[in-house]
Amino acid sequence: MKGKVLIIACFAAFFLTLTNIAQAGHITRHQIKKLFKHSLIVKDHFTGFALYDMDEKYMVYELNSGKYFTPASNTKLFTFYTCLRMLGDSIPAFKYVIHGDSLIFWGTGDPSFLQTGLKATNGFNFLENSGKKLYWSSGLYQNDMFGSGWAWNDYNDYYQAEINEFPIEDNVAVLSAGKDGKLQISPAILSMYLKCDSSYKPTRFRVTRDMLSNTFIYPAMPVPANFHQEIPWKVSTTLTASLLQDTLKKPVIEVHLPLPADAKVVYDDNADTVYRHMLQPSDNFIAEQLLLVCSSAKFGVLNTDSVINYSKKNFLNDLPDEPQWADGSGLSRFNLFTPRSIVTLLCKISNQMKNDSLLHSLMPAGGVIGTIRSAYKTDNGQPFVWAKTGTLMNVHNESGYIVTRKGRHLAFSFMNNNFTRPSREIRDEMVRIITYIHDNY
Repeated sequence: MKGKVLIIACFAAFFLTLTNIAQAGHITRHQIKKLFKHSLIVKDHFTGFALYDMDEKYMVYELNSGKYFTPASNTKLFTFYTCLRMLGDSIPAFKYVIHGDSLIFWGTGDPSFLQTGLKATNGFNFLENSGKKLYWSSGLYQNDMFGSGWAWNDYNDYYQAEINEFPIEDNVAVLSAGKDGKLQISPAILSMYLKCDSSYKPTRFRVTRDMLSNTFIYPAMPVPANFHQEIPWKVSTTLTASLLQDTLKKPVIEVHLPLPADAKVVYDDNADTVYRHMLQPSDNFIAEQLLLVCSSAKFGVLNTDSVINYSKKNFLNDLPDEPQWADGSGLSRFNLFTPRSIVTLLCKISNQMKNDSLLHSLMPAGGVIGTIRSAYKTDNGQPFVWAKTGTLMNVHNESGYIVTRKGRHLAFSFMNNNFTRPSREIRDEMVRIITYIHDNY
């Protein structure tokens, strides 16, 4: 009799546990659904959301998760994952061969070469100390100066640097007031292109570059002492050779030679360092150039379309919805991804990294660093959300990871398109919902 009672008690406990699990899952979905149902902000535009439990491996809640959205800089997550699959632990700076007293080198698209934040110098030091005559062979880059679907009238803005095979110092000129009060430009070799134009009368001191040349036009006005502006320069192989020569302080001759199969590689910066500089401040330049590095490593040429197609076929063919992927940074309006595909991608990134602490250290961290530093508060000094933002006009998205107070590991994608209210209001509502999820689940 006691045995039967024990068996009945065990079954009762088992079914009670199943009931609690089901209720807990139901409550989770129900409560999150209420958050969206009672939100006035998410009702006036197109909103998509997917929340996935990475521990239990099930989708907690979905809203329009199979619909396509403009991702903006969430695109960098696709670039990041492709790099994880195609590159090693360091970024190739260039490929080279030595013939007698000559060193011939080919660009790989490396964004870290003397880049403002990274300042990678391995490649620079190799060239400077080679003791050889230097020949830069151009011609491996096969795309245009801008990515497909970019806005042409953003050419003067720092975030839309032109793409090329051997970038130097971000491909961006820095303009400021010199000690003598005159306008100065860095790299200094560009000083010859500064032009004062009395007919140019902006409301405040501002420099604009001619769209088709490196003529930097400034008004006949006093230069403010604290003036600072960053403008992409117009890339050309001639300018690249001149910049290399000016930086290395030795002759660099441009040639056009095929890349030999036995070319050696010089590596520049640590890959994780470069990824961190791409993801945390959302650096468009680094993202675009990294896809070229992948293309160089796989195909020996620099072609964004080729590496995107390769990644879609070989690494992303198991996503719920096929991505429409056009560039590395997310500047293109041609990019279209679904929230549930981004959540799947986030899980693939986590599985590829196999180290959540390292992965979190590369991402923007709420209340701590990167593009969501000021958006979130920490939980007793500790971040609980690590996410990539994505912002264009009428677009504001956030996709990443949450660790809840109960220790659950979640992946999410929160996408907002076609709103007309200030993006800050969209951001604050996303923060409210994500924080609620962290506090309660």
